Amino acid sequence: MAKEKKLTQSEIDGVQYRRAKLWQIILYACNAFVGMSIYSLIGMASYTASIGFGITTAAVGAILTCTRILDAVTDPMLAFIYDKVNTRFGKIRILLVTGFVIEALALLAMYSWAAGKGLGMFTFIILYVVYVIGYTLANMTAQTIPPLLTNDPKQRPTLGVWSTALNYLIPMTLSIVLNVVLLPRFGGTYNLEFLSAACKVCLLVATVGIVLVCISVSEYDKPENFAGLTAKKEPLKVKDMVEVLKNNRPLQCYIASAASDKIAQQTASQAVITTMVSGIIIGNMGLATILSVIGMFPSIIFAIVGARYAGKHGSQRTIVTWTKISILVSVVTFLFFIVIDPSQIANMGIMTVIYVVLTLFKNGAMMCVTTANTSFMSDIIDYELDRSGRYIPAVVTGTYSLLDKIISSVSALIATGAVALIGYTTTMPQPGEACTPQIFWLAMIITFGLPILGWICTLVAMKFCKLDKADMVEVQKRIADKKAAAKAEAAN
Repeated sequence: MAKEKKLTQSEIDGVQYRRAKLWQIILYACNAFVGMSIYSLIGMASYTASIGFGITTAAVGAILTCTRILDAVTDPMLAFIYDKVNTRFGKIRILLVTGFVIEALALLAMYSWAAGKGLGMFTFIILYVVYVIGYTLANMTAQTIPPLLTNDPKQRPTLGVWSTALNYLIPMTLSIVLNVVLLPRFGGTYNLEFLSAACKVCLLVATVGIVLVCISVSEYDKPENFAGLTAKKEPLKVKDMVEVLKNNRPLQCYIASAASDKIAQQTASQAVITTMVSGIIIGNMGLATILSVIGMFPSIIFAIVGARYAGKHGSQRTIVTWTKISILVSVVTFLFFIVIDPSQIANMGIMTVIYVVLTLFKNGAMMCVTTANTSFMSDIIDYELDRSGRYIPAVVTGTYSLLDKIISSVSALIATGAVALIGYTTTMPQPGEACTPQIFWLAMIITFGLPILGWICTLVAMKFCKLDKADMVEVQKRIADKKAAAKAEAAN
């Protein structure tokens, strides 16, 4: 006889919430093994394209840009596959493993089996497209797991904490393994032998991650957990996706909020902008690397703080609160750069300490928002179940991902276009160049002004979003009542 799942009763509203066990949350967070391993590997795609398939640098850039658009388009398409797969073994594990096998085979061909065989650009494009399809299938499926594991508002943010910790740890560890241990064994250059070995190492780590994620979700990956609130099961149609986007107000607000933040932050993190800030205005490119290492543990601490705040006050209020803090810290940092000589930061004195503290607080506040965003997406999925009676998480996540990727894909264009406006039309800013007023103000506006604008958009969007903690309590009550009614009707 199967052991009955233990439910926790809220001390406020009397709703019975399902809670995942801690080991299930940790194993789910091991999806970072997959995501960060593939991320580390695909970051070297330009090398295998050039060395292994003889593609020019300019052509590689065009290919990778076009495939990013393809990546965005395939995200909502997964919803139809997700809706169709419904076996007695569930659907999550089947889709995860299938997607991972597809992307793993494509990557092995790109980095090892087909590389160096003179197969040319067309083969590389085909392999990359196959990789994108497999990646979408596995990645988007993984994004539907959190609302399945738990609907407890106090526990949901915990998933973000463990994911944050591993998302920091895995790429840092892989960077050491690949660049410090593996690269010297192949002559210290990115040759075909190194790329092949790196591919196998990354995929081995990713395989471990997939197995652990499948174990984490095995208790929940059952057909009854994907049923809606109505007895009639209707196949998913394109108009259903349009209907969700049109009538799910929290999803609309979330898209406006998250996409505006992301485009601002990705533009500010473009290499050309960070070079202007660290290499020209401050005059110390190594400082950014130092900050990334120093900031790892504080960021995890902030994620824990954000998760506890979200568990107490709800995801929406957490987003609003920490967004306001992000704006405040960014304004202070902006003024700090204006009133001092920024080159003093490179002297490793008191100005450096102030800059590091401000940066850590800004990044920490952003980490709290990121943690809340993860649980807020689960809230939106439950809201859709209550609103329409259909459990269609892949539609919600896929619709958001499509618009998010399309909107944020222009970040590189914004950065390079802005730099061109101040005279860099044929060259790019280089570390050590003289800091002109044009460089200073452009870098400051993009690094601080653009994110502030994005956060203001978030605050405006959240004003129109009614899905706070009290609203989610009512949502969960209605879902529980509708499920009980559907079960009683089926029994009769």
